[in-house]
Amino acid sequence: MKARRLSRREVLERWWVLPVAGTAGAFGYMGYYATRVIRGKGEAGPPAFEPGPAQPLSALSALKTEWTEQTFSYAGRPCTLLRLPRPVPGGLSAGDVHLAAFSRVCTHLGCAVNLVRDPEVLAFAFNYRPPDGQPHLGCRCHYSVFSPLAAGQAVFGKANGPLPRVRLELRGAGAQATVWATGIEPAPALGG
Repeated sequence: MKARRLSRREVLERWWVLPVAGTAGAFGYMGYYATRVIRGKGEAGPPAFEPGPAQPLSALSALKTEWTEQTFSYAGRPCTLLRLPRPVPGGLSAGDVHLAAFSRVCTHLGCAVNLVRDPEVLAFAFNYRPPDGQPHLGCRCHYSVFSPLAAGQAVFGKANGPLPRVRLELRGAGAQATVWATGIEPAPALGG
């Protein structure tokens, strides 16, 4: 069977298909990308700590106010210890003191994550206004935002996976109480 050749006139009558298909594909990709940035974030879930060496982090008395932060390194990863206003899954509570610790390695491409205290900075620099007005952890490489009050869950940006949590223990009592790190969740595969 012989293939039919299109005439020049037929090609010119159908040229519009290419730009329309290209435009539809571009808008489809932009819709997919916007949905991925805003939705589709993985839940933190129950903690899945891997045991690690016991390491003292801070005296409990040094964490005086909510959102006090102390950075440290554990299992070769930079981490942060935070005093939070309420308990979170995988965190530690001692009376009215609630603590949680997270890896500071972004789950998107591995950049450093920092505590952003000012919600206006989050709104301006990260294009994310936290509904609760609380500080969040932000990655300045690609502007992913993680919520410490949601156990490190990614809430905005390219990162889809939660930050790994560090297992905390309280040793000692009263003024002598010390916070220790005793394990960490496995590092996720980067890119999501």
